[in-house]
Amino acid sequence: MTIAQELESQDNISQDVIFPPGDLWSDEPPLETELHLRQIILLFQCLEWLWRDRNDFYAAGNLTIYYSPHQLKSEYFRGPDFFVVLGCERKTRKSWVVWEEDGKYPNVILEILSDSTAKTDKGLKKTIYQDTYRTPDYFWFDPYTQEFAGFHLVDGQYQPLQANAQGFLWSQQLGLYLGVHQRFVRFFTADGELVFTPEEEAQQAQQQAQQAQQQAQQAQQKAERLAAKLRELNIDPDTI
Repeated sequence: MTIAQELESQDNISQDVIFPPGDLWSDEPPLETELHLRQIILLFQCLEWLWRDRNDFYAAGNLTIYYSPHQLKSEYFRGPDFFVVLGCERKTRKSWVVWEEDGKYPNVILEILSDSTAKTDKGLKKTIYQDTYRTPDYFWFDPYTQEFAGFHLVDGQYQPLQANAQGFLWSQQLGLYLGVHQRFVRFFTADGELVFTPEEEAQQAQQQAQQAQQQAQQAQQKAERLAAKLRELNIDPDTI
């Protein structure tokens, strides 16, 4: 089936169809490289940690999205490398089945490019995410060439996002920037601060505690030197 035929078939589907329940497992192939796996885990860890107090989203990687009106596992399914759905229950899922999720599609999708998938990610998948999913924010990233691009849906068409001075791209849906940091795509706050993993945040806290301890020790040593100098001048520092 051609792209045009697939999209035309989907557009002809009635919005009033009542779908029967299903229990489908993800049907995605293994990840292509170690870098793909590391990138997905990094995005997942950071967002889950940043939003640890929220229960109104779902984030996943390399998980199948089923959107067939006939609940057929053999048609109308795609597996983004990383996606986020907002306004839904935060719970573990075997796959994302649109007809079981009040018709919700991802708000944000990121595809990790490779030699074998780049053409599809930039062509067919982009078209489906734009015309069928209506996903507002779409990004792609090549961990080898470092190619990074993003798009936002405007009047039904993807428009390229313009990078800020740091090279970051803004996701309106997440309220976060995405940018390349040490050869991986990372999340950044609106102020440009890197969103940490749990391990990075613990390390940062440890470093801050060590710095505070060093500053306290330096202050104590300075006070002791000052007291010694006062005693040399026959002045009792305890009386000052």
